[in-house]
Amino acid sequence: VGTRGSWEDAYNYAMGKPTPLSTTGEMMQKKTPYDFVAITDHAEYFGVMPSLIDPNSPLSQTELGQAMADPDMDPSAPDSPINHILGSLISGVPMEEFVTPDLQQSNWARYIDTANKFNKPGEFTTLIAYEWTSIPNGRNMHRNVFFRGDAPKAPYTAFDSIYPQDLWTFMEFNRNVGIDSVAIPHNANVSDGWMFSPNTFLGGPMDARHAARQQANEPVMEIIQTKGQSETHPAFSPADEFAEFEMFPNMINVAQPSQIKYGYMRQGLVEGMIHEEKFGSNPFKFGIVAGADSHNAYSNNEESNFYGSHGLTDDTPAKRLAPGIQPSGARGVDVGSAGATAVWAEENTRESIFDGIKRKETYGTSGPLIRLRFFGGWDFDDDLVEDDDFVEKAYKDGVPMGGDLPKKPRRAKAPTFAVWASKDPESGNLDRIQIVKGYVNKWGRPSEAIYEVALSDNRSVDPDTGKAPPVGNTVDVESATYTNDIGDSQLMGVWTDPDFDPEVRALYYVRVIEIPTPRWSTYDSVRSGIPLPPNTPTTLQERAWSSPIWYTPPSE
Repeated sequence: VGTRGSWEDAYNYAMGKPTPLSTTGEMMQKKTPYDFVAITDHAEYFGVMPSLIDPNSPLSQTELGQAMADPDMDPSAPDSPINHILGSLISGVPMEEFVTPDLQQSNWARYIDTANKFNKPGEFTTLIAYEWTSIPNGRNMHRNVFFRGDAPKAPYTAFDSIYPQDLWTFMEFNRNVGIDSVAIPHNANVSDGWMFSPNTFLGGPMDARHAARQQANEPVMEIIQTKGQSETHPAFSPADEFAEFEMFPNMINVAQPSQIKYGYMRQGLVEGMIHEEKFGSNPFKFGIVAGADSHNAYSNNEESNFYGSHGLTDDTPAKRLAPGIQPSGARGVDVGSAGATAVWAEENTRESIFDGIKRKETYGTSGPLIRLRFFGGWDFDDDLVEDDDFVEKAYKDGVPMGGDLPKKPRRAKAPTFAVWASKDPESGNLDRIQIVKGYVNKWGRPSEAIYEVALSDNRSVDPDTGKAPPVGNTVDVESATYTNDIGDSQLMGVWTDPDFDPEVRALYYVRVIEIPTPRWSTYDSVRSGIPLPPNTPTTLQERAWSSPIWYTPPSE
């Protein structure tokens, strides 16, 4: 789509260095550099696109190469090169001259060499990764594949197979020869209801082996990225006042809404516990991460620093704020800024970060670098989070996010959870901390409850409604500014489940919500003078989601 940014550009931007937006030359710079980054280029035609426009490469002389090099190329035209490539991905039929083993292996080796050049253990970590892009007829089943250290000679692609279980076979084979990896599902919200389906993809009912393999190969999932959030849908969570957040309307490159059932994480996590009762393994026992999925060679997680996500289609405010539908299947304003992943790891190295992901000690945010701790146990003191040794004691007496509550002591009545959150210094204050509980109701269906654990500004929950009053809103939409006169810089609390049933499987995760701040589209509108399209949110309440902590009844 006209993007000419390199892997080097992407790493430099992530490290906080001034970097040009390749389509316009406009200089970009992150306010807060990342500690680690994974560039997840599509495995299909991996590294081929730069060669198509390199005059020294034979690929540039192909019909596709010449079309891509045309300065008047319109990426939104039906016969554009990008639509030709996307049509190949959606149909699953490759252009054979661009998927030869020599091309795949040489481009993959060049990527690994680049990642190794930028990898600085203890300072800035580059993870080896790629995206497996299964998308038949627009149904998004993408996985990002992360390696612990060494990698195979070439990635496994959706041209090899569109079925996740075949990707797992590739991963299992490599694990047997010492190459460990994890797969991370993303964009469940546009999977057309397949990501958390009780059936195998495009197939029959899931069985015990499938459930066990998914649990072993896919420890975490992506909760938000440029094309929307996958936490929950208002239709499933009508009592959740924060459910309608960064919704993406259609399947990718298909102007058709995605089936919402089996497409959202909160319901999927509980479906996983239902499967566990049947199979003994939970296929959807996911921790939480977030991502970018930007196709601009940079990770655009800062609202005020947004320069588009899809090359020439949205690289200027005029394009981003246009009301029409783009090739992504949405208006430009329906695309959001990137999410960010946090990993609790012993050190900033590939191995330590990978191990943190594998044990699910992770959380995702809608962009801000919120700090979040979450532990579960059976007898945490009420003042644990105020203790100087809070973290040490919480590890000793409980489990962190991503863990399973230990066996219930006979004396304990209900689990207790300790949570602490601190704001991103470059973003808004915190509004509240919530704990979301998922469980199986007496009819065997997914159920949920949301509890307010900590509220800013000395607010309290209305005992009649169970709701907290809104935190307020300091955003001046006309100037795209806000103040931190409301909210708190830190929130914390120890909470006990008042509705605990020891016979019912349950999971608990934390949601930390900021005060309202301007959305990227508001910043764009004010800077450019271009009005927002109708029905565009002017503000948003950024947030972080922890990996769950699970409870299993002792009889099981």
